[in-house]
Order: sequence, then structure tokens, then C-alpha cells
Amino acid sequence: MENRSISGDFLSKDSNISTWETTITALNGSTYNVSSHCEIIVQSIFYLFIIFALVGIAGNAIVMWILGFQLCRNAFSVYILNLAMADFLFLSFFFISTFPFISIYVYSFLFVVKKLAYVSGLSILSAISVERCLSVLWPIWYRCQRPRYTSAVTCALLWALSLLLSLLHGAACGFLFNNLDSFQCQTLNYFTASWLIVLFVVLCVSSLTLLVRIFCGSQRIPVTRLCVIIVLTVLFSLIFGFPLGIYYHLVKWFGDLDYAKICNLDNNIVSLLSCVNSCANPIIYFLIGSIRHRRFQPKSLKLLLQRALQDTPENEGGERACPRKTEEREPL
Repeated sequence: MENRSISGDFLSKDSNISTWETTITALNGSTYNVSSHCEIIVQSIFYLFIIFALVGIAGNAIVMWILGFQLCRNAFSVYILNLAMADFLFLSFFFISTFPFISIYVYSFLFVVKKLAYVSGLSILSAISVERCLSVLWPIWYRCQRPRYTSAVTCALLWALSLLLSLLHGAACGFLFNNLDSFQCQTLNYFTASWLIVLFVVLCVSSLTLLVRIFCGSQRIPVTRLCVIIVLTVLFSLIFGFPLGIYYHLVKWFGDLDYAKICNLDNNIVSLLSCVNSCANPIIYFLIGSIRHRRFQPKSLKLLLQRALQDTPENEGGERACPRKTEEREPL
């Protein structure tokens, strides 16, 4: 049975599957003429994939369990729960893809799951940043007139949009029914690129607005753990999450940049960065939740996550088991 290794986004250049759709490739002498130095690098990245995927899957599973069954859900915890679900699916795809006996048909289906998780994760993170920005700019409206199920409805719409985009792309590009339509496939690639650009702009604008209100102006808002979490997750997403989509569409638009490749590391690196991004989110939650009075205090994971989602200054609100009446429990 042939060995498999991470080689960027999916299969080799000789495969008829594009860079976005392939992440695991066979690594043997008959297919690749790479030096031992490149083999060592690729194998090292492969094991890093395994480590980050396992850690991220465990961390996001814990977040999903606590927010889904242990804590009362409020507006932002609903977003965090859905973001953890997207990260869990995305990392599970990478981990399952390392299995050597996965067929190309199963792998093509997993591609749809990967794109669904990737796009929905970035979309939900953008929604989190926008909603926090709105709560800062118009606090009275947010507390008194915001519809109760806004978070749940927004997440459902973003999941539906991501699923529709993934299914259409998979069907047009021949990953679901083996019917390749080049024009429709390219059109959907452009649409996905446009959506990612919109998400990038939204994240940047909303995050900068939030930072300005925190650090500048006469009406500064107090720094809460939730603000810190949102800023850190957005920063990690901009640095580690977006490069995968940007690289994919650069390759689609400008062709395979062979002259810029060294041991095929461009594919490997952007895929690894995306795994780091999905793995980092639960670590950020528990890390911020463990800080109290500028000191780390080890507590139960449930208490740490409850503290992390606290949206009041530490010296004003304290901890509470469930949200106040204005933060009533929301559905998934």
C-alpha cells in the first residue's frame, strides 16, 4: 500500500484534481523526483498536520460539548459553538485524509465537507466581529431592540450559503457526479473568491472599529475577555486562515506557479496554516478564560470557557452560571 503525505491542498500536479481539492498525495520514487531534503521537509509537515489536527479536534470537541450541553447559550456563545463545529469538520477532513485506504470517490466527497467547513468558519467569524461591533456602536439598540434569535438565524443562513456553494462547486467541477463543466466551475471559483474578499474586508473594518473604540476617542469601552477573544481569533484568521483561500484562487487565476515552488512547500504551508488557525481557537478560549487579575489560574474547562465568554469587565460583573435576563438562552 502506497505511503501518503501532505502535499499542499490535495493530489499531485499530474492528477486531474485541482490544488484546492487535493491535500494528501502518494509519495514514492516513481511519482516524484524529489531530493531527500524535500522528503524530510514534507514528512515533517505531514506529522505537524497530524498533531495540529488531533489537538484541534479534541479542543473543538470540548468546546462543542460545553457550549452545547453544559452552559446556557447567549448571543455570542451561539456563534462560538457554530465556529467550533466548522473548525471540527475542517480538521476532521485533514485527519481522515491521512488514511492511506481512502478512495478518490470518498476523497471527492470529503472535499465538499472541507470547503463547507472552511467557508462557513470564516463567515461565522465575520458575523461575530460584526455583531460585537454593532453592540459597541449602538449599545442601546443592541440590548433593547435586537431580535432574540439573531445569532441562530444568522448561523443557519451562513451554513446554508456555504453548503449551497460547496455543493454547486462540487457538482460543476466533477467532484460529486463526475460531470465537469469548466465554465460553471470557473464561475463558482470567482464567486467564492469574491465572497472571501467580502469576508476579509468585513473582518478588517469591524475589527479596526472595535479596536478604535477600545483604545481611542473620548468614549472608550472597557476591555472584556470577549473583546480580547474576538480580536485574537480575527487576527489568527487573517494570518493563518485566509492564505489557503487566497493561494487557491491565485493559482486558479494565474496558473500553476511552478517557478515559485520549492519542494511544493507553498501548498504545504498554506494548508498547515489553515490547520493552525482551526486548532488555535479553543486554545485562545481557555487561555483567556484562565487569566484572572493578570495571573493564570487553572480551573475546570467549563469555568474557563464561561469566563472567556464574559462580556463585562472583570471588576464589575464577576462570574455567573447563566446569562442575565437580557441575554436569554438561544437555540443552536
